[in-house]
Amino acid sequence: MNAGPASNQTTGAPSPAKVFDMLLAFQQTAALRTAIELDLFRHVGEPQDVKSLAARCGATERGMRILCDFLTINGVLEKDGNVYRHSPMSSLFLDPRSPASLAPISRFLGDPMVTSPFDHLADIVRTGRTSLPGQGTVEAENPVWVEFAHSMAPMMAPMAGPLGKIVLEGTSGDLLVLDIAAGHGLFGIEVAKQAPRARVVAQDWREVLKVAKSNAEKAGVGDRYETLAGSAFEVNYSGPYDIVLLTNFLHHFDFATCVALLRRVRVALKPGGKAAALEFVPNEDRVSPPMAAAFALTMLAHTLAGDAYTFRELEAMYHQAGFAHVTAHPVPTGPHTVVTARAV
Repeated sequence: MNAGPASNQTTGAPSPAKVFDMLLAFQQTAALRTAIELDLFRHVGEPQDVKSLAARCGATERGMRILCDFLTINGVLEKDGNVYRHSPMSSLFLDPRSPASLAPISRFLGDPMVTSPFDHLADIVRTGRTSLPGQGTVEAENPVWVEFAHSMAPMMAPMAGPLGKIVLEGTSGDLLVLDIAAGHGLFGIEVAKQAPRARVVAQDWREVLKVAKSNAEKAGVGDRYETLAGSAFEVNYSGPYDIVLLTNFLHHFDFATCVALLRRVRVALKPGGKAAALEFVPNEDRVSPPMAAAFALTMLAHTLAGDAYTFRELEAMYHQAGFAHVTAHPVPTGPHTVVTARAV
């Protein structure tokens, strides 16, 4: 008699399923990245059998059958007899022809600099810092951020619109906006789109800014989009600015470093100007909501002292840097929160 998971569910006894899920999760990652690499999600847009998919993807029939079955088991594809088709999820988020496709982010999330620290996580937990050399992922001119700028725009795009509305609330007329660590540039670009009289200065490393500038030109705001190459901790911001954006940046550093950066930001702002940080903000229990709270592990693996900061911690940073009126604005389209403050 099989006394496995079904029996556990009936009696309410603990199940080992989560243990196996976590230990074998690498298989799901590898299967999804392989399907993206083989362009499977483009070809399965028209339902196909194994033979057709194998030919189109340049794979063996055995390999394609097993991969597609695994993806079906995990709810990514659907199967009818010998024919595979998109699930609603894969059609929207994995078919490269979909405007909402997240497939490009596999390039950044699969980069060895992103994945390799997790092979040494026990040592990282022991030492409390990344196993990557230098400053980790924030090492100067790190090429991984060029890949980030190219790859991660689809993930960030849904948050750009809400962020623009939040930071522009209560403003009008001519605006000067500084976008620190602009990356792909989508957030500053969105502000420029929503505020036709806004000029944006994007700060980041030179090669990263080439991507942001290209995106700004494609969005039709290139004539109001300037670039400022260099370190956010050293470059002359100039100004004074009406708004400063700090999107997905503070979490890379320890508390004191964040305060020092925010002091530079306050000096660059007009009196009453607004700073807006986009962050994963866990609750005070640090275990909820799951995605925001779990991001702390990414910072442990990739940085010297970064973290997922709670609202109270971000509020304290702002106050120590000379800001007031600190407010949290959860983004409805993602796991982030925009934390704004006013320069005094």
